[in-house]
Amino acid sequence: MSYYLNSENHLDPGPIYVRENGQLHMVNLALDGVRSGLQKPRPFRLFPKGFSVELCMNREDDTAQKEKTDHFIFTYTREGNLRYSAKSLFSLVLGFISDNVDHIDSLIGFPEQIAEKLFSAAEARQKFTEPGAGLRALQKFTEAYGSLVLCSLCLRNRYLVISEKLEEIKSFRELTCLDLSCCKLGDEHELLEHLTNEALSSVTQLHLKDNCLSDAGVRKMTAPVRVMKRGLENLTLLDLSCNPEITDAGIGYLFSFRKLNCLDISGTGLKDIKAVKHKLQTHIGLVHSKVPLKEFDHSNCKTEGWADQIVLQWERVTAEAVKPRETSGPRTAAQHFYGKRARAEAPVKCPLADTHTNSSEKLQFYKEKAPDCHGPLLKCEAVSSQESKKSKKRPFEESEKEQNNSSQSSKQKYVCLAVEDWDLLNSY
Repeated sequence: MSYYLNSENHLDPGPIYVRENGQLHMVNLALDGVRSGLQKPRPFRLFPKGFSVELCMNREDDTAQKEKTDHFIFTYTREGNLRYSAKSLFSLVLGFISDNVDHIDSLIGFPEQIAEKLFSAAEARQKFTEPGAGLRALQKFTEAYGSLVLCSLCLRNRYLVISEKLEEIKSFRELTCLDLSCCKLGDEHELLEHLTNEALSSVTQLHLKDNCLSDAGVRKMTAPVRVMKRGLENLTLLDLSCNPEITDAGIGYLFSFRKLNCLDISGTGLKDIKAVKHKLQTHIGLVHSKVPLKEFDHSNCKTEGWADQIVLQWERVTAEAVKPRETSGPRTAAQHFYGKRARAEAPVKCPLADTHTNSSEKLQFYKEKAPDCHGPLLKCEAVSSQESKKSKKRPFEESEKEQNNSSQSSKQKYVCLAVEDWDLLNSY
């Protein structure tokens, strides 16, 4: 210390405090000739020049501060005191896995209850909206849990979401209801081709209203069912309304949907409506409905499953990306100043909003239910015995004629395929 005080080139250490008998005393540096050896006195500085104080609250990039407080739950008591308690080990592990959910190898065989909590934790962190990582994370869940992730998907009038999140939408499996109304997909859209995939063979309700479809798109959609008996073979409800490019030839491709119970072809380019009604009744058993069917109410198809909120997040992200940065405030203020009216842009209306259409214009078909035989057993047995007797009394010549007709019809089935159909099959 004597060397430090007697040295010429040294910095001003400031006041020196000494604690003695529980009291704090400041040592007077003027004693013993120390002040004479010092240079010019400098102002007292508590911290060096490079030191700065910064509040580290509510900062997203401050990961260190987040790690310190992420393990605790802060609450207030009745007296207003701050109280914190440590989180459980399960919640800590769940949060860590949800932050790195895209690095999981597989979730097959993992319990569904814990997987649902993991999915909701990743959804709260908006991991599925991240480009690249969100797709990988979503594929892990859809591969393992299928319809639990999403059983019904409604993308009505959400063409921006389809264009931006097409790969994520294609990752959903085992859907039962799919609504793509007012999306303007067209015949060559990739999603229309994906409908024929085996992953969507479970779809029973399909809404394709106002999608600029033509006969070529219907032929492409029904090719796997017509020839290979796979694809949309379980379809019971189909909405093809407001597609004026679909003609009588395109309706003929729908005869392969044997399980179809409801069909809407209103607003299409049909010319001979009576012939179409007769063909639908003879081939599939569909009858024209004079009253609008409740099955085609678009409020029935909603997004249901674990990922019901993900579609809303996707829509919010795409809307923010397309939203123009420049505000129209200065422009409107200038128009008000010069007395000009702002140009009113006509909103784009979807045909779904046109509720004034008459029921006579709608071409909706349904399948009549077969009458149930709940009468006495004796009557049913009598009817069955009579039918068996009639069948035994058939002459041998009629059976030969039926065999010949069946052979001719089987030959016609094989010949009915055109070259365009074979080209489509080869593309699959």
